[in-house]
Amino acid sequence: MRRYNIENAYDKLKELTRGQSGINRASLQTFIATLDIPDSEKQRLLQLRPDTYTGKATELAKRI
Repeated sequence: MRRYNIENAYDKLKELTRGQSGINRASLQTFIATLDIPDSEKQRLLQLRPDTYTGKATELAKRI
């Protein structure tokens, strides 16, 4: 969200996660759909999965 200069990004995530019974696929998909970001980025986010996402691990490992 920082990439697209969304204001109060932390607060938006906090609102999603605090006081809820848990985060699940449906709640994340709904949240992503509401973001004011390009559709291509929404699709990229929707395709992320815990078993395939490595974040910056590859980049950081190459620095060693």
